[in-house]
Order: sequence, then C-alpha cells, then structure tokens
Amino acid sequence: MRCPFCQALDTKVIDSRLHAEGSQIRRRRVCPDCDQRFSTYESAELVMPRIVKSNGQRENFDEDKLRRGLTRALEKRPVSTVQIDACIQRIKRALQSESDKEIESRRIGDHVMRELKALDQVAYVRFASVYRSFGDVTEFIGEIEKLSDD
Repeated sequence: MRCPFCQALDTKVIDSRLHAEGSQIRRRRVCPDCDQRFSTYESAELVMPRIVKSNGQRENFDEDKLRRGLTRALEKRPVSTVQIDACIQRIKRALQSESDKEIESRRIGDHVMRELKALDQVAYVRFASVYRSFGDVTEFIGEIEKLSDD
C-alpha cells in the first residue's frame, strides 16, 4: 500500500483488528521511509442485487438510501449509530444471501420492518405508516395492537 504522506510504494502492517462487526479489517500501518502511521480498512466487495421498484424501474442498491430511511424512522429515538450500522449490515447480509440477482424493493422494506420491530417499536410504527401507506388512524391503531399482541 502506498504511503499517503510521502507516496512510498511499500508500507508495513503493524496491527490488524476486526471492525464493524467483523465485516471489515482495520490495519494499522507504518511507512518505513517517513515513519508516519495511518490506518486502512479492508472489506469484501460483494455484489448487491439490483432493486426492482414497484413501477418496474430498476436501480442499484443504495446503502445511503437505506440509512436515510432508517435514520428518519429512528429520529429522536434512543438508538445509537452503532445499532443502526449493525442493522444495515444485517439487512445487507440478508439481501446478499438471496440467490436472486434482482429483488423487489418490497423485500427490502420487509427486512427493514423486521429490524425496526426488534430495535424500536415507535420507529417501527413510523416506518410502517409510510411503507404501508396508512390512510387513517385506525390503521395506526391496528398496527399498534399487533405489536401489543406479539
């Protein structure tokens, strides 16, 4: 790996640790030429399936879009960034484990619903109200009653 400080062609790894629930490796490196230390992160580059939207349009998986949706549902809730990151990683692993090269956007929404239900019930109801397009308060009440029954 090239040194980001002096551009030397070779650096030495002095420490390696798992990072982000084991989905990345953090490597601490030192440059033998300038003695500067820096960290690099390695992760497997896995191909995510393409997303087929309800109107038939196809698009690439967008982790930022997933993060925005989760963050919006979890706004002002006692859920840490680490928990959100773990949730995203679980959803991505679930999508990667499916053998299809294309999946319907609805299946991503279903994964998000399961994760939010376990993580925070208020966020779950918020997300469900948009995802399932609640039309009136009785649909909210019905979803809350389902949560109470579980």
